[in-house]
Parts: sequence; structure tokens; C-alpha cells
Amino acid sequence: MTVNTIESSKSIGIVQTQYFTLNEELILESGEKLFPVTLAYETYGALNTTKSNAILVLHALSGDAHAAGFHEGDKNPGWWDDMIGPGKAFDTNKYFIICSNVIGGCKGSTGPSSINPQTNKPYGLDFPAVTIKDMVNAQSGLVKHLGIEKLLAVAGGSMGGMQALEWAVSFPGRVSAAIVIASTFGHSPQQIAFNEVGRQAIMSDPDWNDGNYYSKGLSPVRGLSLARMIGHITYMSDVSMSEKFGRRIKDIEQKTRFSPDFEVGGYLQYKGDNFVKRFDANSYLYITKALDLFDLTNGSSPGDAFKVARDVKFLIMAFKSDWLYPAYQSKDIVKACKLSNIDVTYCELNSTYGHDAFLIEIEGESSLVGHFLRRVSHE
Repeated sequence: MTVNTIESSKSIGIVQTQYFTLNEELILESGEKLFPVTLAYETYGALNTTKSNAILVLHALSGDAHAAGFHEGDKNPGWWDDMIGPGKAFDTNKYFIICSNVIGGCKGSTGPSSINPQTNKPYGLDFPAVTIKDMVNAQSGLVKHLGIEKLLAVAGGSMGGMQALEWAVSFPGRVSAAIVIASTFGHSPQQIAFNEVGRQAIMSDPDWNDGNYYSKGLSPVRGLSLARMIGHITYMSDVSMSEKFGRRIKDIEQKTRFSPDFEVGGYLQYKGDNFVKRFDANSYLYITKALDLFDLTNGSSPGDAFKVARDVKFLIMAFKSDWLYPAYQSKDIVKACKLSNIDVTYCELNSTYGHDAFLIEIEGESSLVGHFLRRVSHE
């Protein structure tokens, strides 16, 4: 059940975003250096005396550091509030939860809309290319800053799952467990194709202006809205769309020949229009490119890629109706773990919500995650 009010006994209440700036240059996979680097983050719960109960929650493409609780004055809680809080899957009575906005983002962490210290203007396309590994390396600095030597777990869905995999492979000695939901160790051509169309929609908008739109008073809202509409189609399933909209016709006062007659069209426009109010178009370009470039195998066999993570325990989850990150990709991760004799648990949930299921199927996820974390904690 979604938490709608601060008064709920299972809400963690009012929270504030914090900011941490790395004290040294971040050397990116490209070889370029980024400095300064600031990460926006939030924490929930308390770190125990042995600092052994920390869990890093990792967000998806359009997420941010605000995973749970309420910001002052907000009506809606963080994006995974149903999973984080007292008595929930990520139980803040037991665990210390951390969530940070990725570099390249636009919700407080350093990204293309940040000020370039060399020019005193927003970076725009002068911002260097970033990868999932770069995002994880920046998070590593934040975790060290918090005085945590080893995380009990890293957890995330979609792009968050990719970051969890990267943590397990890049820092296996600093992670006890990884929870990977509806994700992959490398995009398929179809997944890359959807992202490419979204990027082209943004770059085709005349207001994009080669990424230099911050001082123009105009931004590529039409292109970004279209990119979000395309993306949102892939997050749902045929069944969930049929159940939610059917072929119902939308009432439109001022109707033109190609107005969105069907309710599904109006819904997509609504999603696109709201997205442009909270997200930066250049961040969308950079983050989707990082998703497409992610390849945990790096040319080797999947089994070889996971060998370094032999001491990490994995929980892999997928959803039957997810056609953006289909279950076979999660099964490929499981197979790679098995080839490396890794402790891995796989669960495939029978949901009709498509890729969005990782944000909706709270009851099933909570049971699996809660049991897994209890086992990892005891071991």
C-alpha cells in the first residue's frame, strides 16, 4: 500500500537532501577528469556502532536521491517510499539506508546543468561522458565519507540494478550482497534503439541548441517530452495498458484532427509534460548513453566477469510482463553467477505491470527482499 500521509506509522517523515563534494578529482573511464564533483544524497535510519548495517539504494534513469520520506511541503513521498521505512523491506529500524543522485544527473549531483568552473557557465555538452562505473566510483567516495568500510547490500531496479552489479564487480570486498531487480549486465540492440530514438527526439528540438539552452530562456521541452513518452510506453505492458485505458475516448474541448482522442494518448502527453518540469534534457542524453555503454562482461564471458564477486550474495528478481528488461536477461545474470559458484537466488514475479512492476509490486518484492536481508545479516 502506498504511503500517502506523513502521519502514517510506517513513514519516516520529513527528510532533507544532503550534499557531499569529493576532495579529489574523479578520473572517469574515458580518461577525463572531473572536479569538483558533488553528490546529492539522503539517509534513512541509523548507522549501528559496528557500521555493518548500511545499504546503498540505487535509482533508475529518472530517479534521484529522494527515495523515501517527505520533503517539507511535499504531498508525495520519495520514489521507493513503499519499500523504505519502519517495518518495510528496507527496515529503517534495522538498517541505515543511503541513496544518492548519480553524477550526470540534474537533482543536485554534478551534471551537464552544473556550473563549469572553467567558464562559470553550465557545462552543457562540455560535460564529459560518464558511465555506470563512473557513477559507482563517485558513490564509493560518498560511502567512504560516511565512514562505512563495507556495505551490507547494494540494491536497485533497472539502471539501479546495473549499478548494483557494477558495485559487486568493482568493489567485491566492500559489498556483502547485491539485490538486482529487472536489470541486465548489458543492453540489447532493442534497448539501445529505444534510447537512441529518445535522444534523437531531444536533439531534433530546435530549442536544444547543441546543448547550450540554459541561458536562452527556452529548453527542448518538446523533444524531452517526446523522449519520455517513448520511454513510458516501454515501462508498461500490453495488459497493463489495456486494463488502465482500453480504447476509451478522451473528452477534449478544443479538438483538432490529430488531438489525442484515446485516453492512452492523453496520459502519455501528461507524463511527458510533467517530466520536463523536473528533468534536464542534457542529463537524459548523458544517462541514457551511460545505460547503452554499460557492458559488465567487457568482451569476456559472463562467467569470467563475475568471478571477482564470488563472496557476494545475489538476489536477482524479474517480472514476467517486463518486455523492456525481459526475464531472460536476469536469467543470464543468474547463469553467470552459477558459473562462478556464486550464492545466487532468482525469483520471477507474475506481474502484469511490465517494467514499472519494480515500483509497484511492493508486497512480493518486500517479502523476498526482507527475507534475503535477514539471511545476509545473520550470515
